[in-house]
Amino acid sequence: MDIQKRYGVRTLILEIIVVIVGLIFLIPFYFLLVNSVKSFADILSNSAGLPQAYLWSNYAKAWTAIDFPTALKNSLIVTIVSNLLLVLISSMAAYQMVRHPSLFNRILFFVFVAAMVIPFQSIMLPLMEMASKYRLNNSMYGLIVSYLGFGAPLSVFLFHGFVKTVPLEIEQAARVDGSSRYGVFFRIVCPLMQPMFVTVIILNTLWIWNDYLLPSLILSSPELRTIPIATYSFFGQYTKQWDMALPALVLGITPIIIFFLFMQRYIIEGITSGSVKG
Repeated sequence: MDIQKRYGVRTLILEIIVVIVGLIFLIPFYFLLVNSVKSFADILSNSAGLPQAYLWSNYAKAWTAIDFPTALKNSLIVTIVSNLLLVLISSMAAYQMVRHPSLFNRILFFVFVAAMVIPFQSIMLPLMEMASKYRLNNSMYGLIVSYLGFGAPLSVFLFHGFVKTVPLEIEQAARVDGSSRYGVFFRIVCPLMQPMFVTVIILNTLWIWNDYLLPSLILSSPELRTIPIATYSFFGQYTKQWDMALPALVLGITPIIIFFLFMQRYIIEGITSGSVKG
């Protein structure tokens, strides 16, 4: 009885702490949502309180001002294509390095790992020079190739560690049954790597969707702007249009929230399958 009581008190304290931490994390969302329907003067004078008048028209104005459909389309194209290429190429590269160990593959893996610790700011100028030389600047293709290069090191590192946990006997049995090398990878290994696919996709989606610096270096045409670039247009050197920027930010994070709601089932399945296997 005492053990149950202590456990109950401990659980209650942990739940209270979790609720408090959750509320702290929700405070920025409160300010964002509440201030997105205020006038500019109301935001400056009463940023923490409820609006004096709910100006839902702010969303319509922000939608038009940044040409949100075009920015959304550009962000979706860049994020989806970059993710598909990163998942496909990184998983195949990691599989090759693990299943065919050699000096070259060990050196190659070391290069991928070393690339993760290089600050992006140190290669901004060389990146711009290469983009201009190979005509990759101001194009979706150039931005996607850049994301592929910068996202591959972490993706390969994660897949490399996961492939080591896949039993080699399963692949050998499939080869005995007549499966080709690519058949073993796509039909046997890839389904087993679903939890890691989900992890890599989530990490890369968060990074690519919210990234401002790389698109600002590669893209210059207004019709190619992604959502972060389009939203930044409300922040000038001397003035900031908060009544337009905050609704635009809400519009920008809505697809990410929908993405997480969609991926939640796969995240839970990955955690559950991992615990069962363990």
